[in-house]
Amino acid sequence: MTKMNRRMAIVGAAAGLAVVAGSAGVALAADDRPATAPGQARHAVSQPAQVITIDSAIKAAQATLDAAEKGGHKVTVVVMDRSGVVRVTLHGDGAGPQTDESAKRKAFTAVSFGQPTSALAARAGGTNPSVRDIPGTLFLGGGVPITVDGAPIAAIGVGGAPSGDLDEQYAQAGLAVLR
Repeated sequence: MTKMNRRMAIVGAAAGLAVVAGSAGVALAADDRPATAPGQARHAVSQPAQVITIDSAIKAAQATLDAAEKGGHKVTVVVMDRSGVVRVTLHGDGAGPQTDESAKRKAFTAVSFGQPTSALAARAGGTNPSVRDIPGTLFLGGGVPITVDGAPIAAIGVGGAPSGDLDEQYAQAGLAVLR
């Protein structure tokens, strides 16, 4: 097995352990091997992998959808992990077909940049090529990152309310249940 394949296997195993081990919302997994083994050079050990558990993703999505329904809006909610994998999609009763893609792209944008999409939209203006040109992104309010120690591990995206401000307000309600 090559060094690269061995590293990929270790990273994959650590990520798998992180998903299985978590029950408090954010799971941690670390490489517990000694920094050096007999006959090997010393290498830096990466930081622990951090992921959102499925239970926490469902909890956040449901709280987001509940807030939107309480506000009288029909939305779709997407919770996406740091790898760009959709963990949960809740398509609210009566939400339009465009809301699924909007919520997904907002979650993708928030987790990719580690910032709310409303903040990114304010800085991504202009006519020259910019971050707006990255495929899959959407710079409208309604996407918020879920962070641990300042690093994004997931995001909540909401599409369907009459404004991005409302979408973001609902996403913040989902974020609040994870704190």
